[in-house]
Amino acid sequence: MVDRNLISKLGISDDQLEQQLGELYTTEHQQMLEKALDKKIEALVPGTIVKGKIVGMAGNDVVIELGLKSEGLIETSEFDSPDEIVAGKEIEVLLEEVDAENGLVLSKRKADRIRGWEHITTTKQEGDVVKGIVSRRIKGGLLVDIGVPVFLPASQVDIRKPGDISRFIGTEIECKILKIDTENHNIVVSRRKLIEEDRQASKEKLLREIEVGQLRKGIVKNVADFGVFVDLGGLDGLLHISDLSWGRVAHPSEVVQLDQEIECMVIGVDRTTEKISLGLKQKQPSPWANVETRFPVGSRVKGTVVNIMNYGAFIRLDEGIEGLVHISEMSWTKRVAHPSDILQVGQEIDVVVLDVNKEKQEISLGIKQLEANPWTIAGQKYPVGTMVTAKVTSLTNYGAFVEIEPGIDGLIHISDLSWTKKYNHPGECLQKGQEVRCVVLEVDEDKHRISLGIKQLTEDPWFRAIPEKYIPGQIVRGKITKLTNFGVFVELENELEGLLHISELSDQKVESPQDIVKIGDDVEVKILRVDTDSRKIGLSLRRVQWAAEDQSHAATPETSENQGPQRRGGLDGPLMPS
Repeated sequence: MVDRNLISKLGISDDQLEQQLGELYTTEHQQMLEKALDKKIEALVPGTIVKGKIVGMAGNDVVIELGLKSEGLIETSEFDSPDEIVAGKEIEVLLEEVDAENGLVLSKRKADRIRGWEHITTTKQEGDVVKGIVSRRIKGGLLVDIGVPVFLPASQVDIRKPGDISRFIGTEIECKILKIDTENHNIVVSRRKLIEEDRQASKEKLLREIEVGQLRKGIVKNVADFGVFVDLGGLDGLLHISDLSWGRVAHPSEVVQLDQEIECMVIGVDRTTEKISLGLKQKQPSPWANVETRFPVGSRVKGTVVNIMNYGAFIRLDEGIEGLVHISEMSWTKRVAHPSDILQVGQEIDVVVLDVNKEKQEISLGIKQLEANPWTIAGQKYPVGTMVTAKVTSLTNYGAFVEIEPGIDGLIHISDLSWTKKYNHPGECLQKGQEVRCVVLEVDEDKHRISLGIKQLTEDPWFRAIPEKYIPGQIVRGKITKLTNFGVFVELENELEGLLHISELSDQKVESPQDIVKIGDDVEVKILRVDTDSRKIGLSLRRVQWAAEDQSHAATPETSENQGPQRRGGLDGPLMPS
């Protein structure tokens, strides 16, 4: 504002004043305008960052004024939030292009990135921790916005295999700068490195403080067949499947789930190997604490079949309490091939407690004990010497099993089939389903066995009949029934055989019995010996020939006188040299 009093004192008229001011204003204004224009022209150089002001909207675009009526448009998508679009607000933009026809091409996002890169390179260095929002997934990892987009490799996302890393998109994470490439404007960060450092510090603290008996919370990080790994904060503890519950657990996933927070009891700590054992069931009292009073031996209790094995069935008596019914404790009389023949999983049954081992947490159970034991009276019902009729149920190499009555079986050993005949297999004289008469030889109530015999129905012929009928020195007739490398078996009568040793076949050396005789031949043999203890009869074929020669010599005395017997001694004597 001009001071009029001062002007009047100087003696200058109003017209003179206006003329002088006009000349002064024109000169200064022109100079200022020229300077401003020069600066503006210098500022509007493509590739430079300039300041602008938001003046309004043109459709979906934001109008930015750079001064001197220079305006450009920026898409609204370049703003992080619509709240940032406020008329009169000053922002920095990148002048990408000056086009006479289309005007100025501007970019706020690129200007922000350039300023962000300048800020990062001046304020951060490798090893520093930064925060950012995961913007999107790219090949090999994630892109994180920390002011500028930086690369987070998939291998650096987590200490464990992270699975689908897309789940991190949109979340804020902390990372450590691994590498800054100023030439290529590239930064590589690692979330894993930061977690590892934090876990190492947490692990050291955990190992200093953790003790057996403590309750610790953790996150389930892995579920395996044998157990669960729980992250305690810096170190994983193993929760074995056997420590998940006092009851039966087929798989840990029945009790816990991945990423679930659980509280466990510390049951073991090895600071040398940095191993921690955890227990879940230990938080509750053991159901085995008073098992003897709850399930006393001899008591009858109810249970549910929970598992069937080849050797027996496991019965759940209460939560965390299971017992075993061995296959041998399922029936007094039946031969149970497999427990599934009489039991099914889920079936509720009554059982009798046979034994309780609290230390091993084992209970032996029985089903057959629910009924009276038929074997306790078997000895009274079938005393030794009793003759019974039994049915052949099965044949083995060593004998025949027979059913005396339902549930009571006996065994006829192969040696008790005949006094005289040697059987290679019971099937040579017995058939399955055949009914036979036999004699009770022995009753073993403890082992549930009854021994039977067929040959005992008759008197032992070796005691009197055979020694009286077959006397050493006799010549008898028999039939060849079997050839072996050591001799020949001769059937003397039904089920009675004697052995004709290979040395008794001929005076000459015999390489093989079939060179002299064959099966089915009728032969006359001489009885050499009758052994009642070993139940064997020794025979000779060559000595019968001697007897024939003796008769021939007796018929021709002159020949006998000239030659004489020169080959034998007594009845069983060896050959005499000529």
